[in-house]
Amino acid sequence: MIDNLVHMDKVLRAALEEDVGAGDITTDAIIAPDFKGKAALVTRERIVLAGLPVFERVFKLLDPMIEIEDYYTDGQVAPAGVKICLLAGSLSVILKAERTALNFIQRMSGIATLTREYVRKAGSEKVKVLDTRKTAPGLRSFDKYAVRIGGGFNHRFGLYDAILIKDNHISAVGSMTKAVRLAKKKASKNIKVEVEVEDPDLVEEAIMAGADSILLDNMSLDQIREAVRIAAGRIPLEVSGGVNLENINEIARTGIDFISVGALTHSVCAVDLSLELLPP
Repeated sequence: MIDNLVHMDKVLRAALEEDVGAGDITTDAIIAPDFKGKAALVTRERIVLAGLPVFERVFKLLDPMIEIEDYYTDGQVAPAGVKICLLAGSLSVILKAERTALNFIQRMSGIATLTREYVRKAGSEKVKVLDTRKTAPGLRSFDKYAVRIGGGFNHRFGLYDAILIKDNHISAVGSMTKAVRLAKKKASKNIKVEVEVEDPDLVEEAIMAGADSILLDNMSLDQIREAVRIAAGRIPLEVSGGVNLENINEIARTGIDFISVGALTHSVCAVDLSLELLPP
């Protein structure tokens, strides 16, 4: 699940405050607080489920007495038309938490479903599909969890846990070699230094400078193949930029090690899930 449960609850409470605020004036006007009911989470399309514990936690934060019965777990493929879980308890609470809970699980399942498709299309167990920092602000731990559920891997979580030297860093100090050597000098021993290159001709310089890995940024297939030839297995190579479901298999077959895909989290399409009240 989400690694930091305190952080998760903080995000969920903020989301509930944003939606419910001082109260759900519609539900409060119509539904008595002690009125009980049941509701089922139903999927309208085939999905890779992700975020079920988050979905359920939203309801529990409003009322710990809500009862939940699960029929699926995160990581499972759920076909269209099935019940994912059943909620029972205060109907008022269920209706108040409904939209917030759905917002999380629809996004997270969308990320997991898309990630699974990218991994499938890559078609190689040797090549890891990575996410990026292009996540929804405040939801990074949720987005990256969903990527893992979909079979992808997490790149650096933030600016604090890995070094990635990009073109602006290089421009600021004057050369790639200087940037890499400065980073290697300042970084702790367990921190790897990756450097971004936009031309295969720069691969040798990155290796000689002491980089631990190289990011091939927005290169054509021919350029990627040339970079692989130059690197000759001496250093891990990551491809980023311009990756889509149509070309990821060709990229994976060039001999690189990682493919990072910003679209996993920055262009996700929420899956079609709904909460349906059951007859008394």
